[in-house]
Amino acid sequence: MLRSALLNVMVAAARKAARALKRDFGELEKLQVSLKGPANFVSAADRRAEETLYQELTKARPNYGFLGEEGGSRGGADKTHRWIVDPLDGTSNFLHGIPQFAISIALEREGTIVAGLVYNPAIEELFIAERGKGAFLNDARIRVAGRRVLADAIVSCGIAHYGHGDIALSQREIPAMQSKVAGLRRFGAASLDLAWVAAGRFDAYWERDLKPWDMAAGLILVREAGGFVTDLDGGEGMFAKGTIVAGNEFMQREVLRAVKGA
Repeated sequence: MLRSALLNVMVAAARKAARALKRDFGELEKLQVSLKGPANFVSAADRRAEETLYQELTKARPNYGFLGEEGGSRGGADKTHRWIVDPLDGTSNFLHGIPQFAISIALEREGTIVAGLVYNPAIEELFIAERGKGAFLNDARIRVAGRRVLADAIVSCGIAHYGHGDIALSQREIPAMQSKVAGLRRFGAASLDLAWVAAGRFDAYWERDLKPWDMAAGLILVREAGGFVTDLDGGEGMFAKGTIVAGNEFMQREVLRAVKGA
């Protein structure tokens, strides 16, 4: 595929940050015997990756704003554009040596996500999308799955756990879905869950307690792959409410109905 100048900037920034992450991921095995070492090491890797992304993206577009998981919001002279970045989505996976993590970059223009990238450097999968131009995995066009029956669906989700989320609510939602679908999956990286919906690997996905950087890039990937995305009230308040449900037209609607019913 022929990438736009904008996507080239995003891809170059992601690949530069990924070089250090891949090196750090390879070093983790040596630190697993230490209780404190791995967590501190990964936190430092996360911050370094975000700073690399900030430097590369602002070098190419110096006036754009920047919102990152680690550094928060950094204003730019151009108030209509903002990068939304997660330098290491799936930090817990990374910490435990699980190769399910990603760099996520999105560009927001006047409140609308117009481009997105999700890159898993551990297995060299690069998902990209630009508004009106489709979604791609390693330059091959991707589409959401076509299944229409929930009983045939593999659905990804978030699961509340110690220190994160409403466990009681999760304990109602999960059983409600278990009785309706072919399988549930919890992989631990929201951006990749959304990318996998876009690629047709998952039929649908829902989660609560997310931040904009968790879902911004994945949101446009799903939509450009022909899918539907809303918050868990069926509206457009994903960033404000921190909830999301995604899938094709039928699956998104059915998962939303099942979750709300719980």
